[in-house]
Amino acid sequence: MWTWFHKLGSPPHFYRISGRLMPWFAVPALVLLALGTVGGLWWSPPDYQQGDAFRIIYVHVPAAYMAMMVYVTMAVAAAIGIVWRMKLAFASAAACAPIGAAFTFLALATGSIWGRPMWGVWWDWDGRMTSVLVLFFLYLGFMALRSAFEDPVKGDRAAALLAIVGVVNIPIIKFSVDWWNTLHQPATLSRLQAPAMTGDMLAPLLVMIVGYMLLFGAILMVRVRGEVLLREQGARWIRELSPGG
Repeated sequence: MWTWFHKLGSPPHFYRISGRLMPWFAVPALVLLALGTVGGLWWSPPDYQQGDAFRIIYVHVPAAYMAMMVYVTMAVAAAIGIVWRMKLAFASAAACAPIGAAFTFLALATGSIWGRPMWGVWWDWDGRMTSVLVLFFLYLGFMALRSAFEDPVKGDRAAALLAIVGVVNIPIIKFSVDWWNTLHQPATLSRLQAPAMTGDMLAPLLVMIVGYMLLFGAILMVRVRGEVLLREQGARWIRELSPGG
């Protein structure tokens, strides 16, 4: 297992294998996102209380899930980079940050659009909204801290520490609707309870969540490959990739 782990951490090995894997993530992601969009907009029935306004859930909920999942992925990669000093782990953490920030912004924007007709306000400083906003600032802080150092190694380590410390915000986001009084509705999906949606509404949502996960995998590989090329420029294996190499 450790041999496989260190082999995967090799930039040349990852660059080669990720090039083969990207289509296996990107194509299914596009198919699932198309199916989920059609299912959410046309196949699922209107909500008995919210009417057709609830359909934004098919963008908002997957984006919110991904905002948290990407942050955990970034923090794990950062921890691996600090403990094992793996350059690819730092590159992966750096690649995660803008993707996670984009998902978080999408979750905040769609949540605000959804909240206006449901609650009568665009924004309310309740636990869920505020903690997701903190998550967005953590992503921005990670990127800003990395770029604040002239030495990339120091920047990677400083940003990695911030990412690891910021993980404490993830359970706050998750359980905020249970810990505090809030306008935000309880969790739509739960491991311990039955889903709060009927099957014809739930199926497109699950399809969209899986589609977002695969899309994240495809984009992450593209960005990590870019980080690898940037960090390994001048290496012999990169020169060999070029036609004149």
